[in-house]
Amino acid sequence: MNYDLIVVGTSFAASFFLKKYLEKSPANVQVLVLERGQFEPQRDRIARAKKMPFGQVPFVTSTATGATYINENPDKPWIFDPSFGGSSNCWTGCTPRFMPNDFKLQSLYGVGMDWPISYDELEPYYCETEEIMSISGPEVTPYPMSKPYPLPAHKLNTVDHLLQKQHKELYISQPTARASKSGTRNACCASSICHLCPVGAKFTIENGMMPLYADPRVTVRYNTQVISLDIQAGLAKGVLTLSEGKNKKFEGSAIALGANAIFNAHILLNSGDTNQHTGSNLSEQIGYYGYIHLHDLDNVGGSTIITANGFMLYDLPNRKEAASCLIENHNDTFVRAEPGKWRKIAKMKFIFEDLPNPLSRVRKGEQDHVPIVEYQGHNEYVNRGYDYMKKKLPDLLSSLPVEEILLDQNAQVSESHILGTTRMSATAATGVVDKHLLHHTYRNVFVLGGSTFPAISAANPTLTLSALSLWAADKSF
Repeated sequence: MNYDLIVVGTSFAASFFLKKYLEKSPANVQVLVLERGQFEPQRDRIARAKKMPFGQVPFVTSTATGATYINENPDKPWIFDPSFGGSSNCWTGCTPRFMPNDFKLQSLYGVGMDWPISYDELEPYYCETEEIMSISGPEVTPYPMSKPYPLPAHKLNTVDHLLQKQHKELYISQPTARASKSGTRNACCASSICHLCPVGAKFTIENGMMPLYADPRVTVRYNTQVISLDIQAGLAKGVLTLSEGKNKKFEGSAIALGANAIFNAHILLNSGDTNQHTGSNLSEQIGYYGYIHLHDLDNVGGSTIITANGFMLYDLPNRKEAASCLIENHNDTFVRAEPGKWRKIAKMKFIFEDLPNPLSRVRKGEQDHVPIVEYQGHNEYVNRGYDYMKKKLPDLLSSLPVEEILLDQNAQVSESHILGTTRMSATAATGVVDKHLLHHTYRNVFVLGGSTFPAISAANPTLTLSALSLWAADKSF
């Protein structure tokens, strides 16, 4: 059979693209979905996690046994879940939008790269994605919105109320796919184990988009890893796969790569893609924790794991020299280890954008199904952003009775986002795919997800990459 569309993966990017494609297609189209992993229901994941050592997470965090990828920098893990639903199984559910200026870094600040798509073009698809995910969010935001969030905002904690009074629309209840009230999903229980979400409050592909994969037009094959595209005369005629040690070819008129930024790039490299940017610019945000000791103020309340986002350091004129910063106020289990001061503390995370490095990359290895990953570390741009944050933080927290600010000196090993490697651009000279996520050379191949980001915002990427998939399918079919 020659399928009308072959979708690689069942991730956010793949699923949102498939949703829009099916909405716009007649009843006789045939779609093949190839998933390298299995379908493991949420209840089984929870049961498996209960048998694992405390603190160990039930998804891939590094090279595992070498079956997924070879990591040449083992100090830098790349976190993902190679099974049905992809990273929806392990994400926390944070869904702030990018700011309008995130799409114009080069033209406004002289750093990074402009996106070939604007905030205004993507905005209707942000709204659609928020509706599909039933996002909980505030009425007032620092970015423009043409529609309100579907669910009300989560409750703030004591520290949040004071900071919101000080910073107004620059400090908001975090927009999130963790439901604030029961409806299509249960309300968040604030148990702080969001990668498993024991009550089903968090949006996943399993609890939000399973009808796509039951559509009679769709055939799903599990345990099937796509190794390369079958390129003939400049077009993809199908995909070559590996399943249980056997090679098999599937033919299709259009291909949508919905794997993560490691495997999207690797599939293209295996296919003979010679674009100089394919595989390059592997990156993600850089995060640091901070703890604020408070005098005579108990920090209590809040209805979810991360209660608020602060945009006070996000889009300032100094962005031309220093990375922007998104602030998260965390509300998980933590105490101040001093008698009588257990809750007189705030836990925050400071997340910085980075400038992608072409030397951080994915490349082919000796085995066609196992990519090699190199990571060179973050840019000095991040360090300057950290220094600026450290300087400004006392003023930003002036509404709190601060005793002491304790900041991590070392970044977290991962923000659980894999970005870059097939960035979008106006031309093939500056990137791999166009503004509709079509490959510049292989004009029937869509490349989806965070691999297409030409610049790395400080904000969480999942909402944006899902909106981009809706945009791409809507504009192309």
